[in-house]
Amino acid sequence: MRQATTTTGGTFMSTRSQSRRLPRRLVQLYVGLALYGASSALLVESGLGLEPWNVLHQGLAELTGLTIGVVSIIVGAAVLLLWIPLRQRPGLGTVSNVFVVGIAMDGTLAVLPDAHTLPVRIALLVAGIVLNGVATGLYISAGFGPGPRDGLMTGLHKRTGHSIRLVRTVLEVTVVATGFALGGTVGIGTVLYAVAIGPLAQLFLRVFAVRRAPGGSTVVAAGQPERAILPG
Repeated sequence: MRQATTTTGGTFMSTRSQSRRLPRRLVQLYVGLALYGASSALLVESGLGLEPWNVLHQGLAELTGLTIGVVSIIVGAAVLLLWIPLRQRPGLGTVSNVFVVGIAMDGTLAVLPDAHTLPVRIALLVAGIVLNGVATGLYISAGFGPGPRDGLMTGLHKRTGHSIRLVRTVLEVTVVATGFALGGTVGIGTVLYAVAIGPLAQLFLRVFAVRRAPGGSTVVAAGQPERAILPG
């Protein structure tokens, strides 16, 4: 009898192949989330502009005196609570995202030396954006569920009927404006991140997608998972 397969958002997994690939997927998830936090720390240290949600996190950190990683965890948990009325279901990756990214961000900032010269800051910016693309490809390809902020976007999309692009734009403009007003860093890095993260994430989603298992059963379809929402 031919083995049944399940389909979720363009990802196709047989039950047996999914179990066989579980260790790799877990490694991808947690390495990806840790690298995501590290990449955000590089952007913070560059001082040339942050990705949208971290503008808010940095602004709140300035206001409260907490570290940006701790604020990221608190905001992520608060956003996750908003999933309840939106009837979104978190996965292992969703819950892990809340904690691992913030811890990795604070840990990386604790060991990074201060960057004073412009060339070093530019290098940190470029490295942070590229590493963010690598991290995004790793943890999304693992297939353990979206991050809390991405789930908020898709939940609002389903409840309001507005496009993902519109919902994401409104949310990110709101968090950037709020974060900037609180003291978060907006700059050329914010613009470069917005322009580069889509192509980079698409590239690394293809690189890290699980290929066909021996015998021809499809584990994860090659290419970008359909409807994958890139983190901001």
